[in-house]
Amino acid sequence: MPQIHLHAEPGDYAPVVLLPGDPNRATRIAARFDGGLDAARLVNEHRGLLGYSGTVDGVPVSVQTTMMGTPTTSIVVEELLNLGVTTFIRVGTCGGFRGLGIGDAVVALSAASLSGIGVPLGEGEPTAPTADLDVVLALLEASRAAGLVTHVGPIVTGDVFYEVHPLGHARWGRRGYLAAEMESAALFLLAMRERGKGRPVRAGTILTVSDVVSDPGSAPHGRTLGDEAWFRPPEDEVTRRVDLTIGAALAAAAELGRG
Repeated sequence: MPQIHLHAEPGDYAPVVLLPGDPNRATRIAARFDGGLDAARLVNEHRGLLGYSGTVDGVPVSVQTTMMGTPTTSIVVEELLNLGVTTFIRVGTCGGFRGLGIGDAVVALSAASLSGIGVPLGEGEPTAPTADLDVVLALLEASRAAGLVTHVGPIVTGDVFYEVHPLGHARWGRRGYLAAEMESAALFLLAMRERGKGRPVRAGTILTVSDVVSDPGSAPHGRTLGDEAWFRPPEDEVTRRVDLTIGAALAAAAELGRG
C-alpha cells in the first residue's frame, strides 16, 4: 500500500536510490537518467517530495527528495525501506572545514550525530553513524574518475544551520571532521539498524563543498577567504559544482546497482 508521505507502491522505486535534499536537484538528477526527464517516471510528488525512477547505463536507479534535516530524511528513508529499497546514496552540499575548497567532493566515512535524531534511533545510548564500505568505495572511485578533488573521512550532522555555539561550526574542523551537513547521521543509523536485523541495506554520502567555514583560531591553510567566517560563491557556481558531483553519484549508483 502507499506510504503516508511517499504515495508509491513496492516496485515503484529501484533498489538503489539517490537522496538529494532539494526537489529541484531531484529533477536535475532525473534529467540525467537514460533518455532524460521525458523517459523518467515521476513516482511521487506528494508534499513536494519529488521522486523519479529510471535507468542509468541500463541499470534501474531512482531519486527521492528528502528536504532538509534529519526529521524529514528519517521519514523518507523509513518509507523507502518499507517499499523495498536497499541502497541509499545521499547527494548533498556541505560546509567544508580547514583545507577544503569550494566544489571539492566529500565522501563520508561516518557522521557524528549532533542531532536530536541520535537519541531515539540510538535508544538513548551513544551512536556511531557509519557508512557502508561498498558504497564509500564506489563513491570514491567514481568521484576520482570524474576528476574531482575528493576528501574521505568523518563529517558532522547537525540540526542548526545558523550555528549558535560560541565557537561556531569551525570547532568540528579542529577535531578532524571534514564538513558539516544536516542529514547523513539519520541515514546511516537507519541503514545500520536494518543490517542489524539481517537486511542487506547499505548507505553512503557524497557532498559538494558549497560553503567554506573559516576558522580564525587556526593557522592559515593556503586558501584565501577574506575576513568572512563563512564563504559561499554565487548560486549558479554552486549549481555547476554540484552537477559535477551528481555525475559521480550517478556512476556509483549504476555500479552498485549492477552488483
